[in-house]
Amino acid sequence: MAREKMDEPPLYLTTREVAAMLRVKERKIYDLAAAGEIPHRRITGKLLFPRAELMDWAGLGAEGALSERPMVLAGSHDPLLEWAVRESGSGLATILNGSADGLRRFVDREAALAGIHFHEEGGGWNVATVEDWRLVGCVLLEWAVRSRGLILSDEVEDRVESVADLRGMRVAMRPPGAAAAALFETLLRQAGMKETDIDRLATPAWTESDAAAAVAAGEADAALGIEAMARQFDLPFRLLVLERFDLVVDRRAYFTRPVRTLLDFAAGRAMREKAKAMGGYALSDTGKVRWLSP
Repeated sequence: MAREKMDEPPLYLTTREVAAMLRVKERKIYDLAAAGEIPHRRITGKLLFPRAELMDWAGLGAEGALSERPMVLAGSHDPLLEWAVRESGSGLATILNGSADGLRRFVDREAALAGIHFHEEGGGWNVATVEDWRLVGCVLLEWAVRSRGLILSDEVEDRVESVADLRGMRVAMRPPGAAAAALFETLLRQAGMKETDIDRLATPAWTESDAAAAVAAGEADAALGIEAMARQFDLPFRLLVLERFDLVVDRRAYFTRPVRTLLDFAAGRAMREKAKAMGGYALSDTGKVRWLSP
């Protein structure tokens, strides 16, 4: 009996043991504990980590048998995020077909991260949505606050100040399931309009770049887009909302090299300088935990 008890795994792990298990530096474990982002106890002044809770938190289960997710970033397109994935050398693959598609792929374990920007009733962003999806084993991190509004052609600049002024105009629309498409429906409704009041382009704009490019090419009079893309194409812009673009990140994947490479890069000066050059981004809370799953 005594021999069996000695062979049982310890109930608590030290900071060094947790760092080794998750393959990060001990400093990162101290930071997570200080922010309340990892299960821990302080016993007789020593920082300890309950093994069972830690395994559940990391998405490993009691035996650590949960299959790993592919290193894929799914969800909505953000040009700054796309640049950071490439520039950081993270090695992450991307499938950027909209926020809803990203969450579906995340739930189906086809992606380790998903970029989302769901506008919610009451003015919130993303938190209520991920709660409704009943996600587990993940964390919601802020990526950036983006300026979103109307990207306009030079020909209609003097005639458009709000969504209500788009009546009868050609508008580049995002595909169904995209968070920008849902937001535009809300804005139309608030303006007392229906989609039939505008001339919707037959081909959807799959990315923020596509939406702005349609206006720049003269195919559309307007598009709901972000300020960074209006600047890139040198087009007029009318600010409508400040939106939160967040990343849903699998807890286990959070500690992998590709994800840590991206997040560490996002905290650096190159990221801030790029955001400033692109315009329309606020990065004061980049990397901040906005929500933790059960």
